[in-house]
Amino acid sequence: MYPPVEPSASGWLDRPFGARLYWEESGTSAGIPALYLHGGPGSGLGAGGYRRRFDPERYRIVGVDQRGCGRSTPWAIDDLAHLDSITTDALIADIEALRSHLGIDAWLVHGVSWGSTLALAYALACPDRVTGLVLTAVTTGGREELDWITEGVGRIFPEAWHRFAADVPVGVRVVEHYARLLRDPEPAIRARAADAWDIWEATHVSLDPGWVPGPLHADPRERANFATLVTHFWANDCFLVGDQAVLRRAHQLTGIPGVLIHGRRDISGPVITPWRLHQAWEGSELHVVEAEGHGGTAEMELTRHALDRLRR
Repeated sequence: MYPPVEPSASGWLDRPFGARLYWEESGTSAGIPALYLHGGPGSGLGAGGYRRRFDPERYRIVGVDQRGCGRSTPWAIDDLAHLDSITTDALIADIEALRSHLGIDAWLVHGVSWGSTLALAYALACPDRVTGLVLTAVTTGGREELDWITEGVGRIFPEAWHRFAADVPVGVRVVEHYARLLRDPEPAIRARAADAWDIWEATHVSLDPGWVPGPLHADPRERANFATLVTHFWANDCFLVGDQAVLRRAHQLTGIPGVLIHGRRDISGPVITPWRLHQAWEGSELHVVEAEGHGGTAEMELTRHALDRLRR
């Protein structure tokens, strides 16, 4: 990784429905524009470790807290009345508004986990604005992926899944059930649902070699906000259905340089997803890290190397 760098500029961008997006910029203002898209949905930029994957002397590095999380306002849990306005199309429009605001013509896009889905959807919507894609812990937001992570993987963790899904009515998708609970008018119901969701997420990542026991989100508000955004997007198949499904359109990415990096032991998101994407995306590269799961040090080193290659 490159040495830590601090933002050289930051600000907020006003968007519809009272949303204000936090953005930050680091590296060199004369460098190659690059956008980082965080995971979740709802994880936020965090402490800024993503910057260390970019050469600060060659890149103009831009990060943004996606709508409803991080330093962007309001958080999803504080504005449930407008939760339905947070869609993949809205996030793509936010990215385009930020690009225009910063005076950038086109940029390289790096996304991790959910950020890879958003990066793919953005590149398909605005191919002339994307010079390349570097995607780590790859997801595409497809129904099969979402049903696996919320139901299918329960075959590996039956005890935890039984507790997680015990109250779900027959015939209802687990994620839809939790999405409704996390919008319930009663705060106590929302809090219990957020706790249960966090426990389930911590369970199915527990086979990752880098896993550390404990809650994924120690702060109750962060836990609730993350669960609310994740279930909102997943219950709606990430708003990428039918002809808008990423894998159905992946052939349209041909001509855009792309590097896919994924852990073989990522049980939450099996390698079949990046493999299918790679098969459909002519010219893309797929790198599978045998000893890692959903992100890890070797995957991030490969990400850095990919960003180094694409900076030329």
